[in-house]
Amino acid sequence: MDAQDLRVELRPGNPSSMILRGTYGQQIHETFGTTRQGVRWRFQHLFGQAYVRAFETIVFIEATFGTELRDYAIRISKERYALRQKAAPPDLRNGGDTKKPR
Repeated sequence: MDAQDLRVELRPGNPSSMILRGTYGQQIHETFGTTRQGVRWRFQHLFGQAYVRAFETIVFIEATFGTELRDYAIRISKERYALRQKAAPPDLRNGGDTKKPR
């Protein structure tokens, strides 16, 4: 699948939201092993909820305690990510190959 097949757009509002756009069909099933609805659900869950919630938490913490700890948090998160990559099987490192064997 090419990057231009799917794209993310901002839907203005109060609050705004991210939406998945693009034309695709059988490619989704072949690439990700799921239906179009499954891809949209996962997108909404990850990017519309989990990702945005993480930033909401950061905004709350920084509004309450300041931004002095941001550099520490970024460093620790990068270190933890690197450790997870080392512990993961080779086929899952850096996102891995999402295509299922035929």
